[in-house]
Amino acid sequence: MSVDQATVRRVAHLARISVREEELGHLQNELNAILEFVEQLADLDVTGVEPLTSVVPVELPMREDVVNDGHCPEKVLANAPEHEGGFFTVPKVVE
Repeated sequence: MSVDQATVRRVAHLARISVREEELGHLQNELNAILEFVEQLADLDVTGVEPLTSVVPVELPMREDVVNDGHCPEKVLANAPEHEGGFFTVPKVVE
């Protein structure tokens, strides 16, 4: 797969990157080199290779999924800029 300068312009536009006209050739070569490298990965034989989520086997501790209120409303409200009657107070946004 090879990209042309129009594709480089489109990618730069989508990435919101300003690219000068004289930089297009260099960026085209860079993108083509990246795509060539990625195409080499298709040649690898990965038969029997299990997908990884981590390079070391890690099991996260699990806990029972229980719904509760946290049992600490004072601590939660301590973070609020304003509170009243056990609730957050916010500015009125609808008339």
